[in-house]
Amino acid sequence: MNLTHIPQIKHLNANNFFLLAGPCAIESESMAMKIAERIVRITDALKIPFVFKGSFKKANRSRLDSFTGIGDKKALKILAKVRDEFKVPTLTDIHVESDAAMAAEYVDILQIPAFLARQTDLLVAAAKTGKVINIKKGQFMSPNAMKYAVNKVIESGNTQVMITERGNMFGYQDLIVDFRGIPEMQQYAPVVLDITHSLQQPNQSSGVTGGKPELIETIARAGIATGVDGIFLETHHNPTTAKSDAANMLKLDYLENLLTHLVAIRQTVNNL
Repeated sequence: MNLTHIPQIKHLNANNFFLLAGPCAIESESMAMKIAERIVRITDALKIPFVFKGSFKKANRSRLDSFTGIGDKKALKILAKVRDEFKVPTLTDIHVESDAAMAAEYVDILQIPAFLARQTDLLVAAAKTGKVINIKKGQFMSPNAMKYAVNKVIESGNTQVMITERGNMFGYQDLIVDFRGIPEMQQYAPVVLDITHSLQQPNQSSGVTGGKPELIETIARAGIATGVDGIFLETHHNPTTAKSDAANMLKLDYLENLLTHLVAIRQTVNNL
């Protein structure tokens, strides 16, 4: 699988993992630019290929009064500015077929949310843009079932596709990562591990998603040791004030230390 037409994502034989990271949602231009600048500085020093991610809107909300975005085009233009100013590719998720062509004008990677991984029309619309497609594995899907989602993209004429593992439903309000699924899904496409959404605790009594961010490094270390191709995480200067996924994002101040540890683990694995 070749993703080298996006220069910052190196060929899968590269010695390092790549990183998809940024805030959960685009809240403002200044916030996005500050987070991007900090991550670029860290990943450049550690030689980690980096893609900036941010949702231009949040369609999957527990409550009607939850934050959904600052305006579709406004947020997408901010993602394009990040790409142009920092010379990094950008990623955003889409929710309906009409989002695909619109978002493709501004970003390099279109992401299919986990709850929509089986939506054929959405996958086909995304594939036809010619962009790289990142399909998040449904929390309700087996690793083996993801080959059919991948095939929908490939059979629509687009071979640039990857899978993101983000945990499996484990009871009503928890998720768990089954690391056996990573090598299985790598038979179909490059695999990314979403280390922050895997620690969500959905549908809490308040109607706001909870999480266990103290376990971020635990999940990330296990993923790197298992051999994932990339890491996905959401980060914010002050997660407690974030308008979406505040309970499970990584505080930006902790990112450099985390990535330094992960690079060391990958180097050790490479030398085995």
